[in-house]
Amino acid sequence: MAVLLVPPGAAHATGGVKPPDESRPVYSYDRAVRESVWVDTRLDGDGDGRTDRVAVDIVRPREAAEAGRKVPVIMDASPYYSCCGRGNESQKKTYDAQGNPRQFPLYYDNFFVPRGYAVVLVDLAGTNRSDGCVDVGGRSDIQSAKAVVDWLNGRARGYTSRTGQDGSTAGWTTGAVGMIGKSYDGTVANGVAATGVEGLRTIVPIGAISSWYDYYFAKGAALFDSGPDGLADRVESTEARGRCQAVQRRLVEGAPRNGDWTPLWSERDYVKDAHKVRASVLAVHGMQDLNVRTKHFGQWWDALAAQGVERKVWLSQTGHVDPFDFRRDAWVRTLHRWFDHHLLGYDNGIEREPMADVERAPGQWSTDRSWPPRDTLTTTLRPAAGTAPGVGTLGLAPAPPGATETFTDDPRLSESDWAAHLDESTPSKAGFTTRPLARDLRLSGSSTVRLTVTPSTASAHLSAVLVDLGPATIRDYAGRGEGIRTLTDRTCWGSGTPADTGCFLSTAADTKDVGHTVVSRGWADLGHYASRGRGGPVTPGKPYTLTLDLAATDHVVPAGHRLALVVAGTDAGLIEPAPSTPRLTLDLSRTSASLPLVGGYAAFVRATHGGPRAYDRTDTLPPGLRPPALTHLP
Repeated sequence: MAVLLVPPGAAHATGGVKPPDESRPVYSYDRAVRESVWVDTRLDGDGDGRTDRVAVDIVRPREAAEAGRKVPVIMDASPYYSCCGRGNESQKKTYDAQGNPRQFPLYYDNFFVPRGYAVVLVDLAGTNRSDGCVDVGGRSDIQSAKAVVDWLNGRARGYTSRTGQDGSTAGWTTGAVGMIGKSYDGTVANGVAATGVEGLRTIVPIGAISSWYDYYFAKGAALFDSGPDGLADRVESTEARGRCQAVQRRLVEGAPRNGDWTPLWSERDYVKDAHKVRASVLAVHGMQDLNVRTKHFGQWWDALAAQGVERKVWLSQTGHVDPFDFRRDAWVRTLHRWFDHHLLGYDNGIEREPMADVERAPGQWSTDRSWPPRDTLTTTLRPAAGTAPGVGTLGLAPAPPGATETFTDDPRLSESDWAAHLDESTPSKAGFTTRPLARDLRLSGSSTVRLTVTPSTASAHLSAVLVDLGPATIRDYAGRGEGIRTLTDRTCWGSGTPADTGCFLSTAADTKDVGHTVVSRGWADLGHYASRGRGGPVTPGKPYTLTLDLAATDHVVPAGHRLALVVAGTDAGLIEPAPSTPRLTLDLSRTSASLPLVGGYAAFVRATHGGPRAYDRTDTLPPGLRPPALTHLP
């Protein structure tokens, strides 16, 4: 039996019978064609004089092939299929004695192949069964996957073996490709979309990087204790380690630990090429993802919005977690409809539905017609000194000239330590809070904090953190599961075989009761005050001004809670400390936070100056509280 793959608008072609509103599981999974091909990337990354071939494992419905019916492709290009595995259970590819693929990690094949899709899993260059070298987001990584899209559309050469000459064509596909993947895999999808390759209809990046510099550095401050060479060493095959030493050296030399922007980072910045994107985008990100921070999502989203790219987003309260593991039923339904629309042409209305799904509390979701909401306005808040050192206020009025706060960097303390002691005068931070809110206040988008500081030493790292002060039950994003617990029972998604069952361990929310919630954070090296391109020592006793980019978020500070801004030094566990331990003087009159508030300036006034009177229009605000020119977010 074959599925009817006719979009609803073509009912006349089927004798007036209305086609189904979604693809149905009518193809057999156990009889599916399982094969491997090797695609020529037209690169010679390992310098052996032969162009590199990347391994491509394919599973597709046999009945469609026998009937001459072409199918679209769901593709996940990854470096992790042999080293580390995919998904919550770290599944790897497996093969039979003849080298034919048996297990395809994750559920995409089990669910979608019976519904008339092919699933294609690509080993990036230098990993598993592919030639070449891993270059961590560079030309080789992106070309590994782009070449496969080209092959699926008849523009590249494929072979039936890694070294043989027997050609292989993809006459079984329509050429319509949707790329999907979490973390590195989703990053490759972003990078391939940024080439503008024809045939790539949609991408689904989950917790994905948009610029590799921002993965390793925050305006010059190092975020991890190693660079891209460490990641390459982890994922590349044993064979590649022997032949890819020159590539490893280039990764080390091109990514100096001083945080300077180099040509290596320009090659790995996909945001600058957002104007080339032709594919629609369904993005997913955990707002508490401290691995791939939401700065990546925020800047990519804004760049796509500026180009008018069709897009949709899910924002969860988890860390670095796949939506299959925090909202399984709804996610599979959404993904099914998304691929049906973009790859099979179904007019199922998904593109007309709300743009954003946002998790408000563990398992509780809301939607928005657009994201950020159209009435979101950049609103400037300003810190002022309070009744004790380091315990100030946050509001609309600027501090008087000469007002300062001082703090000393303590690399042992983190944002959690600062937030837990916001109402105490402690030497390691400067904290500023609003009065208790009379109304809910929603932040939606990316923030910036502009600081003027005077250091006591020749180097300094700085952190700015937004905190919701008040009790809440949250997902325990700092726990082992980053907001989920893995259970012992399994649920099945699609069809299976003994080698690939399609059944996965269930999960549940892992929650925690807290007295405060960190909403967003950002970091910088003071030596990069003028540019991320080049940093250096600063002069003790001289004031410097710099802007910290805070990660995108969507958070409601409830009535009765307070919104707080913390300015401090090293955020332990998240950025590396500076070479020295400075004392920093913060010029309050030249410090401000630009926040994306839904309702803008007026919403902040209503929330902080509420009480019996409700200010529903800007022109009814009390004297002295009327806003400056308002700035809409994209």
